[in-house]
Amino acid sequence: MMKTDGKNGKWGWWLLLAGAGLQFYFVQELVAALAFFAIGFAGLALVIVTLYILKKGWEAAVGRFTNSEDLSGPGLQAGGPARQMP
Repeated sequence: MMKTDGKNGKWGWWLLLAGAGLQFYFVQELVAALAFFAIGFAGLALVIVTLYILKKGWEAAVGRFTNSEDLSGPGLQAGGPARQMP
């Protein structure tokens, strides 16, 4: 059996602990990067969904306005007066 109580054994344990600590550090950095990317993609998705909802609302509003019965009245036909005079 090898004796690990000497100077070399102490260095071995320190290197082992340092290696384990570096592994935890790299895992922590990867988790932080994942969190930043997740927040970024969630923000981008929120912007895209918001623009999509605004576009659909705009389409609905324009569709209601252009299909309105008020536009087919005699005052809004081409060449006609805009208002009837009282």
